[in-house]
Amino acid sequence: MRGKMWADSIRVDFSEASSRGLLRSKHLVNGVRLLLVLLALSCFVPRLIAKEAEPLSTDPEVEKRLNRLSQELRCLVCQNETLADSRADLAEDLRREIRAQIRAGKSDKEIIDFLTQRYGEFVLYRPVVGPRTYLLWFGPFVLLLAGLTILFRYVKTRRELISDAPLTQDEQRAVEELLGSKSGKETT
Repeated sequence: MRGKMWADSIRVDFSEASSRGLLRSKHLVNGVRLLLVLLALSCFVPRLIAKEAEPLSTDPEVEKRLNRLSQELRCLVCQNETLADSRADLAEDLRREIRAQIRAGKSDKEIIDFLTQRYGEFVLYRPVVGPRTYLLWFGPFVLLLAGLTILFRYVKTRRELISDAPLTQDEQRAVEELLGSKSGKETT
């Protein structure tokens, strides 16, 4: 009933505007009605899209372990966030899987081993130091040392090229003439 009264009020308003000559086309009136209906419907779209918050476990120890484990694991979608920080659907699924494994009585190492076996070492937010990751861990330091070595040698060779020999008499005379001529120009 209320919706009908609202539609009637819009019809009345548009009919009055049309009779005064402001809205001459029937198509324009229908277009404005459609626009108002779409605007009203767009107010409800965010509520339809919004997700329900996943209820926390009733056991605070499970949630504490889940939080600690998800801080050590990488979100496979976001890649620069931990599993705890990510809001991606896959991250929610992985947290749900971890929660189920914690309830099943598995240890942290078993859970991490399971996820590493399933998704590879990329899932670890801090990769382990091993032969496959030496370049990742030590590569920046090697590049820094190489850069410092190159810089040190460059400065050393440049220093050797600079001579500290005193000026000859001709060079001294040329310098005095130049300085004398410049100082003469400045005083003029």
